[in-house]
Amino acid sequence: MTSSPQPLQTQAADTLVLGVFEGESAPAGAPAAVAELLASGEGRRSFSSLALAHADDRRWLLVGLGSRTEFGAERARIAAAAALERTRELATHVLCWALPSEGDAAIAAALVEGTALADYRFERFKSAPEDLDAPPKQLEGLVIACPEELAGAVSQAAILAEAANRARDLQNRPANDLTPTALGEYAKSLGEELPGLTVEVEGMASLLARGMGAFAAVAQGSEQEPALITMRYEGPGATGPLLGFVGKAVTFDSGGISLKPGAKMAEMKFDMSGGAAALEATAAIARLGLGVRLLTVLGATENLPSGSAVKPGDIVTAANGRTIEVNNTDAEGRLVLADCLFHAVAQGAERIVDLATLTGAVIVALGSTYAGLMSNDDELARRVAEAGSRSGEIVWRLPLHEEYDELIKGRYADLDNAPAERKAGTILGGAFLANFVGEVPWAHIDIAGSAWDLNRRYVGKGASGYGVRLLVELARGFEG
Repeated sequence: MTSSPQPLQTQAADTLVLGVFEGESAPAGAPAAVAELLASGEGRRSFSSLALAHADDRRWLLVGLGSRTEFGAERARIAAAAALERTRELATHVLCWALPSEGDAAIAAALVEGTALADYRFERFKSAPEDLDAPPKQLEGLVIACPEELAGAVSQAAILAEAANRARDLQNRPANDLTPTALGEYAKSLGEELPGLTVEVEGMASLLARGMGAFAAVAQGSEQEPALITMRYEGPGATGPLLGFVGKAVTFDSGGISLKPGAKMAEMKFDMSGGAAALEATAAIARLGLGVRLLTVLGATENLPSGSAVKPGDIVTAANGRTIEVNNTDAEGRLVLADCLFHAVAQGAERIVDLATLTGAVIVALGSTYAGLMSNDDELARRVAEAGSRSGEIVWRLPLHEEYDELIKGRYADLDNAPAERKAGTILGGAFLANFVGEVPWAHIDIAGSAWDLNRRYVGKGASGYGVRLLVELARGFEG
C-alpha cells in the first residue's frame, strides 16, 4: 500500500477508481469514457453506486460519493469497500484510488483502511487451490494517487489496517491452535521484533504468587496454562502519563460449570477479542513510533468445566483483597479483568482503558453499531469517544451510579459476579470492574456486539479487529 503524486493516467494499476460527488462533473484526469457514463446516466453520483468503463487498456471504476457536505472518513471507508467488492469481481491485481478533490489526510487514510479491511481473508487452515490460474483472492497492491504531503498519512493508515487484520487473524484462529500459551509466545515474538517494546509472560504459579485468585479461579478448570501477558513500550521523547491498555483474552469460553448452550458455542473462540485488539494496538503504536508511554496487560485463559473448575457459589479473593461470590461461572471475564486491572494500577498505569467481550446485554442495548463505554472519568471518556468517532469504531457511554454498586454487593462476600436480578447487565459489569482501579482514571469498553459480525461494509462477517484503530487514535492524543 503506497501513495503516489503522479498523474492518474501514469499509475501502474490495472484498475483505477474515481469518485464523483452529487452535482459535480467527472473528476480531473478522467477519460472521455467516464464522462460518457455520467452523461448517459449509467454512472450515478448517489453514494456507493458503481459504474465501469474501459479506456487506455485499463478499467476505470466510477464510484458515487453522494453529497460533498456529508462525505467524511467513514463514508470514504464504505466507498472504498464498495469499490473493492467490484474490483475483486474484475480479478484486479493492483488498484489505484484517486483522492477526491479537496480530500485531506483523513480521507486518504480512510481509503486505505476501507480497502485493506474489506480485502481481508483468513485462509490459514485451507488447502492451497489446485487451479493455479484462478483469479487473485486479494489485491497485490493498492496505490492512493494524492499529493506528496499525504504520503505519511497513507503509510500510517496501512500500518493501522494491517494491525487490525492481524488482530482478526488472532480472533479467527481456533482455540486448539491459539491457546493462552500460543498467544503469549506470539506477544513475546513482537517484543523481540519491535524497538522499544518488551514483553513478559507469567503462568499459574505467578498468578497465585501475586494473589490473583479471581483470574486463577477461571483458569483452574482447564489443562491449558494461563498467561498473564505484560507489554511495555517507551516511545521516543515520551513524557506524558503512563497509558494502560487491558484486554480480556479468554481463548475459549464454554461458560464453565454454568455451561453455555451448544448453539454458536464455536463463536466463543472470539472471547479473546479484547486482548487481540489491545495487543495489536500496542504493536502498531510501536511500529508507528508514537511518543507515548504504554503498559498493556492481557489476561489469557480458557474457561472450561472439569473436576477442578470453579463452582457456582465459590468465593475467591482478588489481588486487591476484595472477595467475590462466583454465582455464575460464565461471568468469568470480569474475574480475569479484575486482577489484570489491579495489576495495571500496581505497575503504575495513570490512565487505563480495558476492552472486553464482556456481556451479551450490550448487544441487546446497542446492537453491533456501538460498543458500550463506561468510565469513572469524564475527560478520559471524552477522549475515548472522540478517538472512536475519528477511527469509525464508535462507542456509546452508559452511566455508572452508586445505585448500581448496591446491586453487585455479595451476600457472603464483598462482591457478586452475577447478581440474580436481570437489570442493567452491561452497566453492572462496568460497576464490578470499577472496584479494581481505585482512583485511577479508567474507561471500560464492552465490545461483545462489535468484535465480530460488525455492521460495517468494510468489515463484513467474522472477526472485525474492533478496537485496534480506536486505541491507536487514543494513544496519539497522549503523545509528548
